[in-house]
Amino acid sequence: MKNRTTFAVAITVFDFQNLRSLLNHYGEFLGLDSKRVPNNPAASQFVEALAKAWTEYNDPRAVVMFVVQADERDMGGQAIAVVYFRAGYTLNDYPSESEWRARLLMEQSSAIKCPSISYHLAGTKKIQQELVKPNVLERFTSGFKFHPLSHYYPNRFNTLFLELVATKRMVTVVTTSNLKAFYHLHVSRRNRRPGLYVMKPQREGGGNNIYGNDVKEALMRLQKEGSEADAAYILMQRIFPTVSRTFLMRNGICYKDDTVSELGIYGAYLRNREKVILNDQCGYLMRTKAASSDEGGVALLWVQVEQTSSFQLQ
Repeated sequence: MKNRTTFAVAITVFDFQNLRSLLNHYGEFLGLDSKRVPNNPAASQFVEALAKAWTEYNDPRAVVMFVVQADERDMGGQAIAVVYFRAGYTLNDYPSESEWRARLLMEQSSAIKCPSISYHLAGTKKIQQELVKPNVLERFTSGFKFHPLSHYYPNRFNTLFLELVATKRMVTVVTTSNLKAFYHLHVSRRNRRPGLYVMKPQREGGGNNIYGNDVKEALMRLQKEGSEADAAYILMQRIFPTVSRTFLMRNGICYKDDTVSELGIYGAYLRNREKVILNDQCGYLMRTKAASSDEGGVALLWVQVEQTSSFQLQ
């Protein structure tokens, strides 16, 4: 059994070192002798006590948890160097103006954000829609020429993003005024299968896309409501990857199923103005899901994480 030590930390919120610095700086002006003020190492020694308690717990993977009130004001005066967004990608993460103000404060700070607001926005479909327009990406690079996938695979793709559509509030790629008109012109009117398209919002992760016949129903619902909510969506040609028969393990049960896989490459990029400090490939993520599943998302349990193996063709 592990030995656990219990102790309480009294009020040590005051930064006595800063108080001493103020005395050293203004003491003579105030007629005070800073040398007569006894040293008060409360904050530093309580930190040492917490560290010793952590050591006594004897688990190098353990952490120290601070329980604070919602309106905690004692932040200790530490500068924040890096902000890593483990959350903040959905509207559910911003239930009130308080969260939006906190996000604005972080963005206006000099801390390094991961991701930066520009990279965060680049993950949305509306921004991607603008980036794939001719000669747009070239503005951000030198010596590179970008082509749609149809340039390399003319028999498989019409365009990189097939006739991306936006409403009058955004720059349009096709001459239709909204998604409903595009769907009627290119899907319903020409009797194309609606399953060839997917309607995507400005969201990350699984559970947000609209597929097949649901696309038409969603567009009709938006039209009936008389809203311009369709401005938050784009319509894309759906890509159907190769299906393979694979053994999967879930809840301790092994079974065989038709699956599709997606390989993602991790990358780390750090830049200070024009100076690139880090630009490395950092491994990969192989995700596999049932071919019958439209959605994908590891956290939502639609997808399973796999390891890859390499082989040489004979």
